[in-house]
Amino acid sequence: MIKHHRAHEIDRERWDECIRKSFNGIIYAYSWYLDIVCPSWEALIEGDYKIVMPLSTGKKMGLRYLYPPYFVQQMGVFSVDKLTAEAVIDFLKAIPKEFKYAEINLNTFNNVSGTEFNFISNLTHELDLIGSYEASRMAYTDNTKRNVKKSEQNNLDFVENPSREAIITLFRKGRGADVKNLKEQEYDVLRRLLQALDARGRLHTRGVLDANGELIAGAFFIDSNSKVIFLFSGLSELGKTMGAMFFLIDRFIAANSNKNLVLDFEGSNDSKLSRFYKGFGAKECVYLQARINKLPWFIRWYKR
Repeated sequence: MIKHHRAHEIDRERWDECIRKSFNGIIYAYSWYLDIVCPSWEALIEGDYKIVMPLSTGKKMGLRYLYPPYFVQQMGVFSVDKLTAEAVIDFLKAIPKEFKYAEINLNTFNNVSGTEFNFISNLTHELDLIGSYEASRMAYTDNTKRNVKKSEQNNLDFVENPSREAIITLFRKGRGADVKNLKEQEYDVLRRLLQALDARGRLHTRGVLDANGELIAGAFFIDSNSKVIFLFSGLSELGKTMGAMFFLIDRFIAANSNKNLVLDFEGSNDSKLSRFYKGFGAKECVYLQARINKLPWFIRWYKR
């Protein structure tokens, strides 16, 4: 039987053990990660923590809802054993009726279709790093090969553990200036998250310096369950000109080849970003967003 658990009712140790052992476990679903990105999270649990589903909860206008938190791409249903489409649907049906609206990002292993739920397809891109670096580089597109080669002529330096705040600043001055829904509160969440990841040895901060030692690109990679995720990055205008992000990702692939790892680029539906990730040989992977809308008619009208 699937049971709904409030935050205080969840056994964090057994929960994390389930995520660790799940064939589709992912870092976003660990209790300590959820505690930071959505402190009010709840859960659906079947049996002795063998199948679980986190619920990221919010409340507005007196109505409870479910939403995808910042810095979390995929959640959904996680299982220690084989997971069927029917089991995923059972969990979606078990979501308490008190949640009148829901947008739930499932994970790439939650394959469902043809139900009463509304599903939206989203893309991420993944690259298997188990082979050699030489084999990976051969799979780059011609455009990516050219850009990597150009970047290698710019006297750039690939470094570990540059300033985390400097990378956030690069993002905020660049692409982040156009991301209006990321406010100081969200950046504070990111800072706390990075601190928690670092304390657990799950954070890999990488950067690119120019010939003058100035940071022109940086990224946060996070790992668990044989997957490393490209969580967040920053790039200066000079970095764009010098191909610094091509250089950074190529160097990261080189450093992590021949490992039982999958590099998840964490996106994207954006065609330009998709083309960029595919340039490194990454393959499209679909994850679904399940939507539920049982809002009163007047609120539905207002949301339009």
